[in-house]
Amino acid sequence: MMRVFLELAFDGTRYHGWQRQPQSITVQEVLEDTLARLFGGPCPVMGCGRTDAGVHAKYFVAHAQLPDEALGGRVSSWEEAVMKLNGMLPPDVGIVAIHTVGEKAHARFDAVERGYTYLIHNAKDPFLEGRSTRVYGDLDPVAMQEASAHLVRKDDFASFCKAGSDQGTTICDVREARWEVLGPHRWAFHITADRFLRNMVRATVGTLIEVGKGRRRPEEILEVLAAKDRGAAGKSVLGCGLYLTRVTYPEEVFTPVGTQYL
Repeated sequence: MMRVFLELAFDGTRYHGWQRQPQSITVQEVLEDTLARLFGGPCPVMGCGRTDAGVHAKYFVAHAQLPDEALGGRVSSWEEAVMKLNGMLPPDVGIVAIHTVGEKAHARFDAVERGYTYLIHNAKDPFLEGRSTRVYGDLDPVAMQEASAHLVRKDDFASFCKAGSDQGTTICDVREARWEVLGPHRWAFHITADRFLRNMVRATVGTLIEVGKGRRRPEEILEVLAAKDRGAAGKSVLGCGLYLTRVTYPEEVFTPVGTQYL
């Protein structure tokens, strides 16, 4: 078997997350089944992370085990494999590139940084349905930006982790946390870290929205962090506004092409 990295993107609207489940359709299931059809046998896939139901990925990396004869058999190049896979996959999943990597290269454990974007809007827009989360009422973007700055640190983010999650550690190094104005009623929250806890981004955005509504002071983010208690943070927002946008690896693991969907 040979190991490859796949760069891909997907619209998570109709999927119950990335990871294969016994009774629900997932992105991993669709990808593994399509690879098996193309290469004539099981092709196990491991993703760079586990997105929840409805969450999207503008950029996602997975590694797969393919038969040694994958090249030279049904395809003559990885470019041809990408073309054929995209013709077989549903419209909401797209492969950008395939790379041969070392046998120990790991899509999840070799990643050194990940980035997410969360989209919100506070005016009804039918074209944002399933792509952005609507927030009712006015927001104070200045206060939200001030609160976000307190998140940029290496700290214990247990307060933003889903209760009951099996996490070896809740220490994360958050390197970027900022809001971007996209339009009169639209904002994007960008966050980058070495790792993310389960539900961390959605809990963080929910808490920052409470700041934007005046229910919390910006500096209260520090108190939430210090509490190390999920109950101290705000309610998690919906999955539909969340996008994985970046996954970074050391150069010796592989050199990404990037994604045409960003």
